Amino acid sequence: MKSLENLWSELAREMAGMCHTSADRDIATVASRVEHEGISFLTITLPSFAKDIERCLSIGKFDDEACLGFSRDKSGLPRFLGGFLRQMFDTDGAVRHPSQAMIDSLLAVRQLCALFAKIELRCSPVRELNAIKAYKIADQETGFWEDDIHEGLYNDLTRMSRLLFRDALTVLDAKIYNLDIIPRHGPGAVAERLRGNAKFDLRTWPDRLEAEFSFSAFGIPNPRYHDLVDVCCSVRFPVRDEELPSRVILVPKTMKTPRVIAAEPAALQYMQQAIMRDLVPLLERDPVCGPMVGFTDQEPNRRMARQASIDGSLATLDMSEASDRVSLRQVRSLLVDFPHTDRAFRAVRSEKAELPSGEVLPLRKFASMGSALCFPAEAMCFLSAIFIGIERSMLRRGVLSRRLTRKDILSFHGQVRVYGDDILVPVDCVREVVETFHSLGWKVNTTKSFWSGNFRESCGGDYYVGSDVTPVRIRSLPPTSRRDVSEISSWVSSRNQFYLAGYWKTAGYLDRYLGSLLKHYPVVGPRSDLLGRVTVLDLTRKPVRRMHHDHQVPLEKGWVVRSKIPMSRISDVGALLKCLIQPSEDERHLTHAGRPLAVDIKLTWRPPL
Repeated sequence: MKSLENLWSELAREMAGMCHTSADRDIATVASRVEHEGISFLTITLPSFAKDIERCLSIGKFDDEACLGFSRDKSGLPRFLGGFLRQMFDTDGAVRHPSQAMIDSLLAVRQLCALFAKIELRCSPVRELNAIKAYKIADQETGFWEDDIHEGLYNDLTRMSRLLFRDALTVLDAKIYNLDIIPRHGPGAVAERLRGNAKFDLRTWPDRLEAEFSFSAFGIPNPRYHDLVDVCCSVRFPVRDEELPSRVILVPKTMKTPRVIAAEPAALQYMQQAIMRDLVPLLERDPVCGPMVGFTDQEPNRRMARQASIDGSLATLDMSEASDRVSLRQVRSLLVDFPHTDRAFRAVRSEKAELPSGEVLPLRKFASMGSALCFPAEAMCFLSAIFIGIERSMLRRGVLSRRLTRKDILSFHGQVRVYGDDILVPVDCVREVVETFHSLGWKVNTTKSFWSGNFRESCGGDYYVGSDVTPVRIRSLPPTSRRDVSEISSWVSSRNQFYLAGYWKTAGYLDRYLGSLLKHYPVVGPRSDLLGRVTVLDLTRKPVRRMHHDHQVPLEKGWVVRSKIPMSRISDVGALLKCLIQPSEDERHLTHAGRPLAVDIKLTWRPPL
């Protein structure tokens, strides 16, 4: 705890110097509040403070309801971080005209408040129970909305899907019909708790999956092994009531709430990956929807958000419980013209989920986070609903007197973008888009959505009047010895982010802290795999300590993170199947596979550049 406080204090002093103010009282306040409230002040209270400031920027003035729990000065601004806030707000609470001093102060407030917002610590048991309860409630409400939504809205989803995804889904439908898809296993957990190569020795293949994708076609290397299925594989084909449900698990997100995901049954996940493997590239390369939907590159969202912070033309929307509120029927509405894809989506979908308590929940949502088809399906639903809202907005304003056409949709390239639950839409259509989302039972996170003022955020990029105000975040507790490999790696990464962001005093503080643990802590370039201090200086002028005897490149002594891939057995049939569908350049991939169970660091000589 003290190390976190010291880091905050060091950063506060540096940022106060950059903004020509003092942080002494702020440092004293943090010390007092942490003593009485614990780490939650740093990880929950301060991030909420930053969110309130962002909302005030959006409405153009400091709100009396903002930053509750902090004392105020005569002007009504919080005394905490007051030296920064007074450069952002006038004495009457109005947002000051953007200037470099104002933007620097905004960055300082966001950096100091968000520093520990994403630290990966387990939530309290009460918060975990609330997250599971919210998961259940979201699924129940999804069912209510699914039954109550007017039929015309489903028809609108179908109509927009034809305009947006017709070409991509036509190709996918043909591939599924011809069984021209290649399955694979993802790196994540599965419901059976199988690891590594064990996933390829499939022992369970649900009967409803067999009806669409036979085990003989996808679960064995080739038809020659068909007669050996019973002998070698002993495969079970459980009926619907006997299927293994997906397994709901909690993973760290923030200390305010964990992330709720579901580990899918291995066979379902295997075939979900097969569909996703073709669907994602088809969507991203499509000339109509491709420029407006993304799964692999977040940079277009960031560029659009930055421009929107300057001209205010676009709104950035963030969804709450996005994965848990897209219903099966909403997804099926997109696939009306593609019966093979529709049946495939239903065949690979988990219909039940087992909660940590052991309760089995019948699912009304299409898929939980953890399904390979969750993000593609929700992105398609969101994009279709966006254009329903845009059409309604244009009709209301008299800009359009008919329904949208493909030509109209093409004109919105560069104005609409969906990446997961990060969405950008034109500001003049945002009201109708949000109303459409609500009509479908989806929730817009108003604390992270912006369509007024000059602040925008999307895909991890935060911008104010075109300036990047994205904070550097600490992701783990501080390391206390060289055995804390994950923590050391995380803090070295954070140190280098601080350095590259220009916070050199804070980087220097971390250098002293990490140097005392590592002893060998060299200066390195951005591409070196050594745990070291990244610099922008020219390292070619640095005296060479050692040269590689074969490659004639300079070497530096330092620590390298290494992971040990666990041993993972596989049958002969499973080995051949893996080699055919998921080959690897690692010559040990048939004996060692899966995520590392542990990592360590090794002292060695490596190139610093």
